[in-house]
Amino acid sequence: MSLLTEIFTWWNGQTIGTRLFTWRKGRLVGEDEQGNRYYTSNDGAGRRWVIYNGEAEASRVPPDWHGWLHKTVDTPPTEENYTPFAWQKPHKPNLTGTPGAYKPDGSLANRRERPRVTGDYDAWQPE
Repeated sequence: MSLLTEIFTWWNGQTIGTRLFTWRKGRLVGEDEQGNRYYTSNDGAGRRWVIYNGEAEASRVPPDWHGWLHKTVDTPPTEENYTPFAWQKPHKPNLTGTPGAYKPDGSLANRRERPRVTGDYDAWQPE
């Protein structure tokens, strides 16, 4: 990542301020499968943060790291044998605003014609 990108954008990974703070007070805890890096403060303050690999999008944090970031669990996933349950689905990014976004039947964004259902409203007609 270029220095100009770090200075002038906050949505492309880390800023120059985050880089300096991480260099001075951060300790790398681990990295997830997407390349996001997780840090904790080494001064005992208990701060935890993530530096995204690419665009800063909170939905890119997997559930196991989310629990650690929000202090739901004390041990990071790299220090425990975390295995997802059978009912847990693999992580998918937030697709809102992209061509891959979910468009249910009947949505105005969905170009197909909405199928008629039995519960549809029928206008009152005078006799």
